[in-house]
Order: sequence, then C-alpha cells, then structure tokens
Amino acid sequence: MITAVTSETYGWIALAIGLVAALVVAALLAMLLLQTMRIRTSVEGLLKTAGEAGANTAHIPKLEATAPVLAAIVDEAVIQDGYMNALTDGFGEELAEGGSGNGAGRAAAEDAQEGAQA
Repeated sequence: MITAVTSETYGWIALAIGLVAALVVAALLAMLLLQTMRIRTSVEGLLKTAGEAGANTAHIPKLEATAPVLAAIVDEAVIQDGYMNALTDGFGEELAEGGSGNGAGRAAAEDAQEGAQA
C-alpha cells in the first residue's frame, strides 16, 4: 500500500528539516560563544602579563645610567686602595724582623732616625 505524498506532507518534512537545521545552528552558535569567552579570558590574562612586563622594563633606562656610576666607583676604589697602601707601607716590618709587633720596634727606629738627623 503506497500512500500518496501530498503537499501537506512536504510541508511537515520541510518543517522538520528546518527545525533540525535551527538546532544545529543554535548548537554551533553556543560553541562559538564558549570559544569566544575562552579567547577573551586568555587575552585578559595576556594583557595583564604584558602590563606587568611593561612595568618591569620601564626601569631599563635607569640601568643604562649605572655603567658610568660603576666606573666612578671603580676609579674611587683605586684611589682608596692607593691611600691604604700608602698608610700601610712599612707596617708589619718589625714583625718580619723579629720585633714584638706592639710598636716598640717602630718607636726605636724612629728614635734612631731622629738621633741621626740631630
């Protein structure tokens, strides 16, 4: 038994196909919205990190200014080393010569030099 397909049957078939298509489109739109929210969240995190990195790199010009200061510190250290060497020249020689190290050997040497000059 074959039933005749009427225009009303074609209407119901078209309606069913349209409903399925509408559900598929709705599902695809929902998936698109979820992916869009994930992308937005990732971009917000990236922008936050970029802001922090930008804050860290804001001081790089200050680092460039430290090289001349370090050179000045080295120059001053060399000068101070020269002063310390001048102050300590001859210090400790009485220990090497068998003195007591309490300054008695130096005092005796100074007395001897003064007597020789007089």
